[in-house]
Amino acid sequence: KKITLYSTRTCGFCRAAKSLLDNKGISYKEIDISSDPELRGQMMTKANGSRTVPQIFINDAHLGGFSDLYSLQQSGTLDKLWEINVCGK
Repeated sequence: KKITLYSTRTCGFCRAAKSLLDNKGISYKEIDISSDPELRGQMMTKANGSRTVPQIFINDAHLGGFSDLYSLQQSGTLDKLWEINVCGK
């Protein structure tokens, strides 16, 4: 499973999302859009116009932001989702 996280250097929610993923041992690709308007535009296109960070994608499917990731964690769905995709179940 491939996770992509668009972030900026000064975003507290980005740090929280990365910390949550790190603590779960889930690897991700981070794309810092802090000073690159073109990358921000690409993120917005992929995220259906969302401008805020983080924007998180799982296998190129838009998950949402930190609150969406946190909700998956709280419900136990993140572990199940990750296990299914990592183990190929």
